[in-house]
Amino acid sequence: MEGNQIILQGISEASLVGRIKLAIKEVLEENTVDSDSTDKIGLLTRDEVCQLLKINRTTLWSYTKQKKLKSYGIGNRVYYKKNEVLDAVKPLKK
Repeated sequence: MEGNQIILQGISEASLVGRIKLAIKEVLEENTVDSDSTDKIGLLTRDEVCQLLKINRTTLWSYTKQKKLKSYGIGNRVYYKKNEVLDAVKPLKK
């Protein structure tokens, strides 16, 4: 279990908390930049479409197979056009 121990000497609790906050902020900023660049293009990942429509990946796969949603691939990655996803959502007849 010695490999799982972290020993901190010469650093205050406030300094450690500050460094952790800074590291988290940097990671969040990196992820925000990535999603902004794909948002300009209008491409969504499978997970983003699932979050947007509040469905799981199995349902998304089913919608894609039924041609309700059109997917696009680059290598092993699958994307959906945001405007096509939003257009696929239609109002119910009452």
